[in-house]
Parts: sequence; structure tokens; C-alpha cells
Amino acid sequence: MITTLPINVVIDTNVVLEGLTKQGSAPSLVIDAWLTELIKVHVSNALAYEYEDVLARKLSPERWQALKPILRTLLSRSQFTIIYYSWRPTSPDPGDDLVIDCAMNAKAIITTSNLRDFRQARESLGLQVITPTELVTRLALGEY
Repeated sequence: MITTLPINVVIDTNVVLEGLTKQGSAPSLVIDAWLTELIKVHVSNALAYEYEDVLARKLSPERWQALKPILRTLLSRSQFTIIYYSWRPTSPDPGDDLVIDCAMNAKAIITTSNLRDFRQARESLGLQVITPTELVTRLALGEY
């Protein structure tokens, strides 16, 4: 199915972390697409705080300080989505419920490296959940 660019996406925290730390990976290409606004990324306040919390905990203080301005730029290029309704709990990981809530309220696709935790949301809520590689491939083929 071909749609008009940019496609609506919610990016899981694991993709943000890997995309900012592993150049040349599919998640880093997703981050590049976000920075160049080839995709329209939706973020809720809770999800933005999760991005910051996870990056601050998992990165060295020096690396976090270097990446903080990039995260700010990414968030400035995001569509902030108000959560009017929550579908919790839908995932075994409470952090993933933030992603699900944002995607449902934004009517967006989820991009994650962990498809397993989103299985129930895919089945019960009809969410489209794809890997970063699949998103990059679809963008390259012009399917979005």
C-alpha cells in the first residue's frame, strides 16, 4: 500500500538508544529519517521522559551529555500526542505500554526491535508493528 510521506510512526525507546549509539544500523537510519522529517514521529510526554530516562541511565555521563542536544532536536521535530485514552496493560513491559498508548492515540505505526512484547497489542488492538529494518526498507522502496 502506497501512502503519502511522511508516515506516522512511534519509535520504541530501544530503537532510539541503538539509533543514537550504533552508526550505520537500521535504527540509526530511522533516526536519520526522523531528523530529516521523512517520517512523522509521534511522542507523548511520558514517552519523551522515557527516552531521556533510558538514555541517561544506559549511557556514560559524557556520552549522554553529547547526545542530549540530538535528543532535543529529535523531540523538536516530533508531533506531541496527547493521550486521551490508555490501553494498559497491553505489554509485558510497562515502558512498552507508553509506546502503545501513543501509537493508538496518534493512529501510528510502531517501530521496535522487540516485536515479541508488542504481539498482544498487534492482535488485540490491530496495531501495525514493524522493525527498524522493515521501516527503512519500505521507505527505500517508496512504499510510504
